[in-house]
Formats: sequence, C-alpha cells, structure tokens
Amino acid sequence: MIASQPLLVRKSRQQDALEYHRMGRKGKIEVIPTKPCCTQDDLSLAYTPGVAEPCREIAKSPELSFEFTARGNLVAVVSNGTRVLGLGNIGALAGKPVMEGKAVLFKRFGDVDVFDLEVNSENPEEVIRFCQLLEPTVGGINLEDIKTPDCFVIEETLRKTMSIPVMHDDQHGTAIVSGAALLGALEVTGKRIDAVRVVFLGAGAAGLASAAHYLRLGVKREHILMVDTKGVIYAGRAEGMNPYKARFSSETPLRTLAEALRGADVVVGLSTKGALTPDMLKGMAPRPIVFALANPDPEITPEDARSARDDVIMATGRSDYPNQVNNVLGFPFIFRGALDVRARAIDEEMKVAASHALAALAKEPVPDSVCQAYRLKTLQFGPEYIIPKPFDPRALVWVASAVARAAMETGVARNLVDLEEYRKGLEALAKKLVLASSS
Repeated sequence: MIASQPLLVRKSRQQDALEYHRMGRKGKIEVIPTKPCCTQDDLSLAYTPGVAEPCREIAKSPELSFEFTARGNLVAVVSNGTRVLGLGNIGALAGKPVMEGKAVLFKRFGDVDVFDLEVNSENPEEVIRFCQLLEPTVGGINLEDIKTPDCFVIEETLRKTMSIPVMHDDQHGTAIVSGAALLGALEVTGKRIDAVRVVFLGAGAAGLASAAHYLRLGVKREHILMVDTKGVIYAGRAEGMNPYKARFSSETPLRTLAEALRGADVVVGLSTKGALTPDMLKGMAPRPIVFALANPDPEITPEDARSARDDVIMATGRSDYPNQVNNVLGFPFIFRGALDVRARAIDEEMKVAASHALAALAKEPVPDSVCQAYRLKTLQFGPEYIIPKPFDPRALVWVASAVARAAMETGVARNLVDLEEYRKGLEALAKKLVLASSS
C-alpha cells in the first residue's frame, strides 16, 4: 500500500491537470474586446468606415501604431517546441499548452497581453523569418522552448534585425533571476562577487546565458568553469562542442565535475535530476552556494545537500522549498518596463538592472499579505530568503521601473517617462492585478 501511494498521487495530479485545461472554455486564454461594440455607432467606429482614420494616421506616422492599436501591450510568445522544459522535443502543437500558460503568467503578473504562436518548423531560418514578419503586429517577442544552439542563432539574428524587444526567456529569464539570487546569497555569506569561483553544471541555453550574465554582474571570467555531460569544458576539447560552449572553455587540468567543485564557492545546476551528490558538495569552499535549478527534480535536494553541508545556501526551481528561482520573477516585469518605454531592444544593462532590482527587493520588509500567500508567519532576508517570492506584487514595481530606467539611460527607449510617476502607476497596477486574481 505504501509503495503504491506515489503512483496514486501522480495519477491524481495528471487527472487534475488534464481537467484544468479541458473544463469549460478549452485552454487557458481568450481574446476580449477593449472597446464597446453594442450599437451601430460603435460598429462604425470599430470597423468601417471609422477604422480608416487610425489607418491613415499610422500610414503617415508608424509610431502612432502604439497609440491606436494594442501593439504596445502585446507580446508574441513564439516556440517550435523543440526543447520544452522536462519534455524535450515534443513539437510545436504539443508545446501549445505551455505557451498558453506563459500567456497567463504575462497577464497575471504584468498585465501584458500575449498571442501564443507555435511555429511548425525546426529550421532556424524559417523561425527567424516568421518572427521578422510579425513586427507590425506586436510590441515584443518572447522566444520559448527552442533547442540549443538554434535558440542562440535565432535570438542573435532577431536582435540585430528587429526594432522591438526580443528575449529568449529560457536563456535570459533564468540568468536574470538566478543572478538576483546569487547577489542575495553572496551578501548573506559575506563573499565578494569578484572573488568567488563558480561552476556551471549544464551548458545549454540557460547555463551559457547565466554564465554570461554573471560576468556582467561582476564574476571574473577566470573564476568560471563550465561542465556538461562530457565533463569540464576545457581549451582544446573537441567532443560535444559548439561555438557557444567554446566561449567558456578554460585552461585547466580539471576534467570531472567532482574535480571542478573542489574549493568552488558556487555551483549553478541547470542540468538533470541527481547530477550533484552530497560527496561532491563536501569539497566545496565554506558556506557554499548551491543552485539546483533542474525542474521538476533538482540536481540535489536541499535535504541531501544539508546532509553533507550544514552551512549550505540552497536554491531550487521548486515552490515547495525556500529560495525558488522562478522565471516569473523576470519576464512579465522586464517586458512591462520595455513596452512602457517602447524600447527597441532588451539590452544587457536592462537585464543587469532587473537582477539588481530583485536582489534589492529581497532585503526590504516583506508585507504580511506575501507571508500569508505562502502560509508563513514571517519572511526576512537571510539564508532561506535570498530572493523575493513570485507572488510578491512589489516585484512588478521594482523590476519594471528599473528596466525602464536602464532603457532610457542606454538610449533604446523611444518613450521617456517620469520615473516617479511611472512607479506610482505600477503600484496602482499591482494592486489591480492582486484584486483581479482574488476575485
């Protein structure tokens, strides 16, 4: 009886998930008109002949598309389903529930509208062309669940050729949020970012992007080791290499993960369940920082990590453990800020600003409403709270305003806003979203 219990629980969750998606109106999203269409006059304004007026104005001045259409608050979530989290290459159609889910999170946390667009092609050039043709429709593009190295080629090309924000969330969302957790963990342990040794376990999209982002945050290049399924990525290695991995090859005699972890201060796991063992952690530096971010099962559980090291600072991607590194702390707010200043891109400064904003928010007193949402009596910055909770409504205000500020400072913003007034508007929006979610 005891042995069969996990199967029963798993089956129940599977049934719950299927019923959740099937019940009532199928799927998770719908399109709702934002203007009245109840009378003949409404109809004549919404469509012919009235619709001709904004068309004429946009033809004369394309920037007015942001004033007369939904484009300025609309993001395309684009995927070909070749690298769906935990499922692999299941294809565009099977990946659609994930993209609809992404749309729900955009709306719930950032009030950003989304079209989920599943592209039935594994050819990077076709995905690139598809996205380029979308530019008149949307204010930004969130690339999702595209395999490595295609995701790098697609994003790099789109960033060079399009004048709207494009971000591959599997890369940069993970990098930004885990970067914020790193800043918090370093403050708790009293370690300097330019002195710590960091090992990345996993050299896919998230691992490579996180390594690049950590460099921007202040980690030294010579202090980074990258490890994949073949071992340490060292200079001259040929097996399992590509140009993106090669950027993080190191001049080192170390060849295994266990060797790489000896004396390391930080390990960032973006690989598979069980890839880290308690014995591996024993050789790390005092007060090691362990991010085991594989989902749904981490590289090592907090229980196993603490069995080896009682001084460990631990984060996972799961909501049932402290310090959840969840991309929902990033993408809704990053795009919110980018859209509001009509940014031409999401540049590196905007990503760094987002990490620092989240890290700073974690040190602020936590409202009772957030504690109640997680059934906790209190939350305070420390080993088990190095990063804000996903349901903290203040994250919208802090991250979006930081991103907007950075966009204006780097010159990618087309719309300059008063930051004090902008923050007030975001605070009002955050309250509105909380009320809407509870009704």
